[in-house]
Amino acid sequence: MQLDHVTIRTGDIDATRAFFETVFDLTIGERPSAIRRIPGFWLYAEGRPLVHIIGSYGNGYDRAAEAIDHVGFRLDNYAAFRAHRLAFPYSTMDLAEIGERRLFMRAPGGPLLEAVFCAPVPMENDRDIQ
Repeated sequence: MQLDHVTIRTGDIDATRAFFETVFDLTIGERPSAIRRIPGFWLYAEGRPLVHIIGSYGNGYDRAAEAIDHVGFRLDNYAAFRAHRLAFPYSTMDLAEIGERRLFMRAPGGPLLEAVFCAPVPMENDRDIQ
């Protein structure tokens, strides 16, 4: 199974676009002409529109400010991502039993995002057994 796309409804489409470009290296791409009347962006990864961002207000699309609980993105290189990409508040979750490390962060406007990495979880600091 693959993630096709996720649509994020936000009150600040420009800040949300900049967040995804900065944190996930996504790039703005074309949107079908039939939906260009809706303010927003399609952000691409590897030639595919992965994240759709649309405004929360106007053009008959007034709804709750943010419409997604969270979306997970599978990524590589946990240490590099954490060291160089995250100038945003985040929390961590290590799942040693399945060999995954996860970072949770909120994009501008509030959507919760999860970055999932297949990575070994370090053991706790060595302890003396007595």
